[in-house]
Amino acid sequence: MNDRFSLRAVLGAAAVALAVCGCSAPPLGAGEIAFGTLTAPPSGPLDSVTWMLPGEPTTFDTDIDSGAQENTVLANVCERLMEVQPDLTTAPRLAARADWVDDTHLVFTLRREARFHDGSPITADDVLWSMRRHARDEADESDEYTNVAGIEKTGDAQITVTMKQPDATFLQAMAGNGGVVWNPRVVQEQGDSFGTPSSPDACSGPYRLADWKPGTSVTLVKAENYWDANRVAKVERIVFTWADQSAVVNSLMSGDADGAFLGEPAAAVALRRADNVTLAQGPATNAWSLLTTGRGPARDERVRQALSLSLNRAGITKAAFGGLAQPWKTPLGSGAWGYQREVFQAAYDTLTGAPAEPSEADLAAARALIADIRDTLPPLVIAGDGTSTRNVIASALVDAAEQIGLRAEIHIVPPQQYGDFYTDKTLREQADFWIDEYYISKNDPIGFYKNGASTARVNFIGFSDPAYDAKVKLAQRTVDDKARAALVNDLQARWVQAALWIPVVQSPATLAMSDAVTGAPSSAAYLYYPWAVALGSTEKR
Repeated sequence: MNDRFSLRAVLGAAAVALAVCGCSAPPLGAGEIAFGTLTAPPSGPLDSVTWMLPGEPTTFDTDIDSGAQENTVLANVCERLMEVQPDLTTAPRLAARADWVDDTHLVFTLRREARFHDGSPITADDVLWSMRRHARDEADESDEYTNVAGIEKTGDAQITVTMKQPDATFLQAMAGNGGVVWNPRVVQEQGDSFGTPSSPDACSGPYRLADWKPGTSVTLVKAENYWDANRVAKVERIVFTWADQSAVVNSLMSGDADGAFLGEPAAAVALRRADNVTLAQGPATNAWSLLTTGRGPARDERVRQALSLSLNRAGITKAAFGGLAQPWKTPLGSGAWGYQREVFQAAYDTLTGAPAEPSEADLAAARALIADIRDTLPPLVIAGDGTSTRNVIASALVDAAEQIGLRAEIHIVPPQQYGDFYTDKTLREQADFWIDEYYISKNDPIGFYKNGASTARVNFIGFSDPAYDAKVKLAQRTVDDKARAALVNDLQARWVQAALWIPVVQSPATLAMSDAVTGAPSSAAYLYYPWAVALGSTEKR
């Protein structure tokens, strides 16, 4: 189904919505919404909390797939060798320590006290089995293991990973889903049912999966005899339900829900005046972009560059995000700048080709880029899913195309199929661009810019530059932060110059909680950190 939206109409509708709710959107991290990594600690426990997700989980086997809804739940259920912290740094978790014994050998020394939910100890054999499962070609996390030459048990509580070359980010990858340690006995017993609503979890975290009612809810309960006495959950039970953002807002305002990590920051606009809801924002690696599929006019670098020059990111920020995001030049949020932050900021500031609001000079440059090919190009097709954020971004790209003499239309894909753009080539053949919010688990930009390598799984456009490939490999094996930052900035400049994806906005993590609960981190750590452990009542009980 093709549909067409007017950016000006959408902007107007957004302005009306803001006026109706009596809201005015503050700049990012300013005004009434606090910006940081943590919310106030709780004063007491709670029996139960209802938490909203942006959609229903599809599987709890992260080696098959995982997105925000799955990760938000599993962050409290499954533990990893390493762990993302609320400030987005990385620390040991099921590994008591991780040591590089030389440039290509990394030794994990495991915590002997750690236990799975069934009470069995986590052994080196379990870790070995889990890592080898993640590394399979068909596994969703296999790209984290491309530099791994071998994984071996080298002691009673020791695993040694041998790298093909030095690896600056593998430890951070082990804080993401590539580092989850499964209970092999549960996974093998469940077979193809593992990760489905009928299956128990196979993990070791402070909560366990108690019930998954398809189409209705997922319930977690405190894990009995959880192995870490220093990490005691204050909430006995968490019930996850899901809805679109407008329903999430209504549930929070009515008191039917206790909290949500908002999938769209604009939802916070309507909540700012609610006297029973507390809002917070924090750092994230998230950015919304127009991803290229590798078909049609978008294969031409000049077309992508021209569209990027013409896109009104400031207008999108206001219309789609209520001003609670930031026009952005790259497809990666600044939460990924986990080291050499000033160096990354300086390099970002010099980037061109992705203005917040295109000037006449930008539009003229865009028209000049495609002057020789404009009349030969078929209409561009932008895929959306009918949701408000993607509607606004898609409409903005249509408007940008028309301003420089290109034709464009919007193709609507059902929301339940939209995530398949990453895996379904037939679906990608229906559009030139699709719109998505992309994030990484690492606080190192090389974790994203590796996606421009010719062998990368998400390099759907077929970008191939031997110099880029060589620099990705060099950056990945450069352990000196200053030297690696310089290499990453070169990769970033090449990516932006080629407009491999068209960046739109940087999107901070946005947390909404009932005034009866507090404690959750306000950063994007909630995707991998057991955020619910810190949750509790604002009142002593």
